[in-house]
Amino acid sequence: MTEEIVIDASNKSLGRLSTEIVYYLEGKNRPDYDPSQDREIFVLVKNLDKVKFTGKKLENDYFVKHTGYLGHLKKISLKELWAKDKLKALKLVVKNMLPKNKLRKSRLSRIKIIND
Repeated sequence: MTEEIVIDASNKSLGRLSTEIVYYLEGKNRPDYDPSQDREIFVLVKNLDKVKFTGKKLENDYFVKHTGYLGHLKKISLKELWAKDKLKALKLVVKNMLPKNKLRKSRLSRIKIIND
């Protein structure tokens, strides 16, 4: 049984929005919550372009990735990534909040953006 939850992102900060998304992706809103079970819960986010950023997070926050080779540290700011791909930026923030286990990849694939 699949469940769809619609979250309105307008006038929410990125951190508050992502913690709400993680809450539903893990299934903590259900009475039969079990951390080892992966529920078919889809989170649909609307009005993602109306998310607000507090402070200087757009300029100061970076996503860092290392390729494994010497000197290949890749760094992109939140501002650049948000302008390029909002869904990827949201998924990176949510990815860092989810537990680091086998279920993380499948839970991340169930975040969708809807346009109204």
